[in-house]
Amino acid sequence: MKKLTAGFRKLSLTQQIIMIIFLFIVFFFAFFFLFLSGNIDRTIRLQMYDMMESRQEAIITVLQSDSSDALKQDYFDFSVDKYQVNCIVKKDKVQVLNTKFHDKTVPGLANTIVKESQKVKKDGDVQQGVYQYGGRLYYYRIRLVKTNEGNAILASYMDDTYSQSLRFSLVDSTFDLTIFAYFAMLLIMMIWVYSIIHPLNQIKYYIEQVKMGKDVELHVNREDEIGEVADALVNMKDELTKQEKAKEEMIHNISHDLKTPIATIKSYAESIKDGIYPYGTMEKSVDVIIDNAQRLEDKVHNLLYLNRVEYLITSDAEGVVTNMKDVVEQVVLNTAVIRKDIEIQTDMEEVFFDGLLESWRVTIENIMENAFRYAKTYIRIELHEDDLKISNDGPKMDEDRIETLFHPYEKGEGGRFGLGLSIVDKVVKANHYYVKGYNTDDGVCFEIYRPHPKVKKQTNRRRNYRQKNDKGNKRG
Repeated sequence: MKKLTAGFRKLSLTQQIIMIIFLFIVFFFAFFFLFLSGNIDRTIRLQMYDMMESRQEAIITVLQSDSSDALKQDYFDFSVDKYQVNCIVKKDKVQVLNTKFHDKTVPGLANTIVKESQKVKKDGDVQQGVYQYGGRLYYYRIRLVKTNEGNAILASYMDDTYSQSLRFSLVDSTFDLTIFAYFAMLLIMMIWVYSIIHPLNQIKYYIEQVKMGKDVELHVNREDEIGEVADALVNMKDELTKQEKAKEEMIHNISHDLKTPIATIKSYAESIKDGIYPYGTMEKSVDVIIDNAQRLEDKVHNLLYLNRVEYLITSDAEGVVTNMKDVVEQVVLNTAVIRKDIEIQTDMEEVFFDGLLESWRVTIENIMENAFRYAKTYIRIELHEDDLKISNDGPKMDEDRIETLFHPYEKGEGGRFGLGLSIVDKVVKANHYYVKGYNTDDGVCFEIYRPHPKVKKQTNRRRNYRQKNDKGNKRG
């Protein structure tokens, strides 16, 4: 069974559909010739017995009447029934009632009638069945009748002339109706299959063209799952194209940013070597070299950290928790000197987040650096269970900017390319949290949260923090 299933899955969708249609045809003919044909035969047999019974009722009425035997025989002689033969069984002999149209019984059938008549013992007892002779079927029905002259056994039989005509009529009408319904269903199925295969081929062709770098469009006018897949592919392609362009621009800009400190370091070093101090003294000129080297180191560090952050977190942070209040307080203490004119407001509880301390420290530093860049008078930090908000009263963001806020290689305010928020997004997602940025009444807010908090008490997180954090915070 597994081999058949595996073989079926290896077929193309078109081949699978053809096989299903073939199996459907086989099932249809098996159903018609085995099940339906058998039911038709049973129905015809019952119909024949019912017909003989209804005709026997008239004969029974005559047999039970007070008419003379001559009148009864006249009735039997002139009652025309070319299909059904009616007999009276007397002393193991079969006497045909209508001798004008039927003067003898079928050889062998008389013996069967005599034998079956011995099984009827009381008024109303019935024996019926089928006898085959000479390639034809004969239906018979035997009944015990109580008359004024005593009990009489009435036997009737019919050949299959009528039953065959009835069967052909039923089979032809049923077969024609079934064939029509089948081909109508088959046509509908083929149209439906084509409506699936055609857009799938369009999608396949679109993917192949995109893979070869060609500019191609995809138009699938469907509103079902296939249409959703097509729309998702187009959106993905547009998003990848957009990110690729932004990445190229980002790399170009980073190259320019890297060239500037490198050129400064090189020119200042050559000047000092020649005994020339561009900043007046050697100490000040060397300080410029050190500042540019630090800028260069920071840029390279951010690039490397962005590429490594997800691997480092997932490989080292399992079961590790971090006291976010301690991390935020440490970051605030280190960054408060950036702009002393900014008031830092805090409303924090002792809360533990899943993840490494170092990764959360980098995350908070990047958000705080962004907040210091745009804040006018204050930065507010709110920390509660599974929720951290850092807001400021800087200028509000455009809606387009909010949608791509955490995308890598996106250009920020003032045309600056930064990787800080991209690192934030990777750290947060790797630790199974969510991050979003949005406008507030007087500025901007960044929020890190978990919408469905895990059922884990803070006491357990504190215990994990004490036991595992020291080991988990060691970076490879």
